[in-house]
This record gives sequence, C-alpha cells and structure tokens, in this order.
Amino acid sequence: MIKKIYRLKEREVKKVLGKTKPFFSYGIVLNAKNNKFKSNRFSIVIWAKSVNNNITRTFFRRLFYDFIKRSSLFSWSEKVNKSFDFVFIVKKQTKLDKKDKKIILNFEKELSFLEKKFNK
Repeated sequence: MIKKIYRLKEREVKKVLGKTKPFFSYGIVLNAKNNKFKSNRFSIVIWAKSVNNNITRTFFRRLFYDFIKRSSLFSWSEKVNKSFDFVFIVKKQTKLDKKDKKIILNFEKELSFLEKKFNK
C-alpha cells in the first residue's frame, strides 16, 4: 500500500473523471489531471459487477497499489516538474478473480500498458 497522501478521496476522483481525457486498454481506463501538489496521487475504481465479493476487490486494490509503488508513474513528477491525479477504472464487463492467475497477470499487463501509453 502507498501512503494516504498519494491516494485520492472520492470528491477528488469525481473532479478528475469530470475534466479529463481518458486513455483506454481492454479492461481498464486511465484518467489523468494536473494537480498543484508536489507528488502524483492515485485511485482505482472497481465496480461491484467486476468482482464477486469485497475480499476480491481488496485483493486487486492492494495489487494495484503495489504495482503503482514499483511503476514509473509514482516518481514521474520529478522528471517533468508536473504532478498528476490518476484514476484507474476497471470496466464493468471485466471480471476479476483472485484465484485465476491469468486474470491477475492480465490485470498487471493492462496497468503497465496504460503506464507506457501515458508516458509517451
């Protein structure tokens, strides 16, 4: 998990979703918006239709934050002198299951695809 200062609150997520142009992959959408802080901030939205229970949702949320810790997006603001608010949205038709290793690998693959697409 990452510190709370790097996570977005619900009110801030709504602002990002309302004013940004999204980046798409097959199962995940990335919205990014400039912020006035010195660091990037992150959030993920996982719909109830995508998971069977809260345990699975928490598993993928933690997997997401671990991925963010390792990614270049976490320290990206230092290179460009800009910082962003990132909101990742898992599409409703995407089914997530923590027992299926293919789904877990695909989830991380799509996150890395969106990271590369944003950094271009």
